[in-house]
Amino acid sequence: MTQPHGPLAQSADDPQEPDRHLTTLAGWRAFVDDQPVIPGLLSDGERDKLAPAARARYDEDRLDHHTRLLVVATSTVQHTVTCGRRLVLLNRHAVSARRGLMISGPAGTGKTTAITQLGRAHELLDRARHPGVSDRIPVVYITVPPAATARMVAVEFARFLGLPSRRRWNITDILESVCGVLTDARVGLVLVDELHNISLMTRSGAEVADTLKYFSERIPATFVYAGINVEREGLFDGTRGQQIAGRFTLVPTAPLPYNTEWQGLVATLENSLRLHNHKPGSLTSLDRYLHDRTSGMIGSLSHLIRGAALDAILTGSEKITKQGLDAIPLDHSSDSD
Repeated sequence: MTQPHGPLAQSADDPQEPDRHLTTLAGWRAFVDDQPVIPGLLSDGERDKLAPAARARYDEDRLDHHTRLLVVATSTVQHTVTCGRRLVLLNRHAVSARRGLMISGPAGTGKTTAITQLGRAHELLDRARHPGVSDRIPVVYITVPPAATARMVAVEFARFLGLPSRRRWNITDILESVCGVLTDARVGLVLVDELHNISLMTRSGAEVADTLKYFSERIPATFVYAGINVEREGLFDGTRGQQIAGRFTLVPTAPLPYNTEWQGLVATLENSLRLHNHKPGSLTSLDRYLHDRTSGMIGSLSHLIRGAALDAILTGSEKITKQGLDAIPLDHSSDSD
């Protein structure tokens, strides 16, 4: 197997903290391994007895807890994981024409969460099947850069692996290096995010699509794409588009309607709060307001509740109210509806 550089070659004694970006192998593995501990909530008497330094650490732990995005198994996440697992199994013995998955919908509807949870589930299953094996790379995650060229996308694969991509290397050198490492490392799932940055109407966009197709033919893995409304941006048009449409199952995402799933989502987020004066049920009683305010966008809902929780700790109110929620600015698309 080709000897890699960068994250793959780091010693276990390396004092540097791992890169937290999902687009590096170290960052992806940190994401898969991450199991944050939910802080307990002290009684008011116990909190009042804390020394100033201990009180500061206690509040910081709660702030850190609320900054994290709580992953809720929405119907989109569940459907993506089910479809992805099915395709991985169907492709297990395929030698060509492997099928892929494409997640497409408006911004803020949980596309990245869905594919990363699929990737995490796949990697954990692979680790369980091959305990103690350290040279496997079950999952690759990259994002398509804006105005991407074929070489830029190839470099993204190399960067994930920590492989060198010297200026004098042409795209063929990079492709061969990446394909060699990933084949030897038994990759099973390749996640490509931000696919809307590809336009088949441009020469560079068409070359990027051809490069991804080449990777999918050379690497024995299931490819999963995610992007904003890619089916509306001409990705399925023309000969190249027809090839993509013929090989990929489309999973559309959309804002959640106001229904029992939305109500359950709000209840789950409320149960995760660690605030001293928050009255249980006060957030779920606002679920209609929350839907109207966020237009059913999961990303906006998470931002709104987490922001209000942080303010509740920082101001000392220790509770979320409608007034506090009103004070949290959202993205332009949500606030302009």
